[in-house]
Amino acid sequence: MSIFELEAESRSDTGKGASRRLRRTGKIPAIVYGGEQDPEAISLSHSEILKRLDHEAFYSHILTLSVDGKQTKAVLRDMQRHPAKPIIMHMDFMRVDESKPIRVHVPLHFVGEDKAPGAKAGGLVTHEMIEVELDVLPKHLPEYIEVDLSGLNVGESLHLSDLKLPESGVLVELARGEGHDAAVVSIHARRGAAATEGEEAEGGEEAAAED
Repeated sequence: MSIFELEAESRSDTGKGASRRLRRTGKIPAIVYGGEQDPEAISLSHSEILKRLDHEAFYSHILTLSVDGKQTKAVLRDMQRHPAKPIIMHMDFMRVDESKPIRVHVPLHFVGEDKAPGAKAGGLVTHEMIEVELDVLPKHLPEYIEVDLSGLNVGESLHLSDLKLPESGVLVELARGEGHDAAVVSIHARRGAAATEGEEAEGGEEAAAED
């Protein structure tokens, strides 16, 4: 079975007590909502979900939920983990309408750092974000957005407006208007390097004065 296909069962018992009983049997309580249908309480196999969580694409991909044999397209909207144990406590899925945009968090993949002039010069690469929030049609949903640093110099940054988006994709932050074009990645001069350069410059000026 594909990592994007999940077998689930509908459930009628809800509440904290029912959820605890469900977890003791190796199941995860979950809910599917959205679209024109009412929210539906379901349960999933904890062991099967754990296998899928190792795949980054699982978090930003259209999933097929097979609930008692009936298939539903959905995306993962929220997941609650136990604070101290490797246990998934609850999951939320949102139904997908292929004709309407969905809002998802998409991971960023940074490439070209080894070629960036700023990095080669000893600059410090700072990732200001690791993901972005995107409105996009389901058919255009990317697994990730690539950020190419290969042309970046010391003191320069790439911003949200520099990202190459998929067809129909709109960044939620940019849509909020002027002043929201935040930096995604930057290359800064290292403090130690800057201090050393300043000391060298001062030393050169003193030597020139003595001459």
